[in-house]
Amino acid sequence: MYLAEKQTDGPVLIAEISKKKKIPLKFLENILLELKNDGILSSKKGKGGGYFFNLDPSEVPLAQVMRLLDGPIALLPCVSLNFYEKCKNCEEKKCGFNKVMTEVRDTTLAILENKTVADIIHG
Repeated sequence: MYLAEKQTDGPVLIAEISKKKKIPLKFLENILLELKNDGILSSKKGKGGGYFFNLDPSEVPLAQVMRLLDGPIALLPCVSLNFYEKCKNCEEKKCGFNKVMTEVRDTTLAILENKTVADIIHG
């Protein structure tokens, strides 16, 4: 969010983000690297360097960021679209909990796929 707020200021140093947002530097480096590897961010080395958005924040769905950093959006692996795992000893077609969690997943995705990083900084 900090990078999105500073988007027009040019590249932002990791140390600045770490200090302003009170995020441990090593932890932040890993997050920024994942976002860079996915093409959301870019970086520039040297004087005037740092991290910046490769895409406009209004083009980055929250679902993409959340999956990248936190993994599945679904609360159960048996209803996950991208990280599916079958539950042991469960018949999904007859499982009431599976049906409810599928509905939760779909409702959550409907929001997160239609909201972007820009929506968070603009309220």
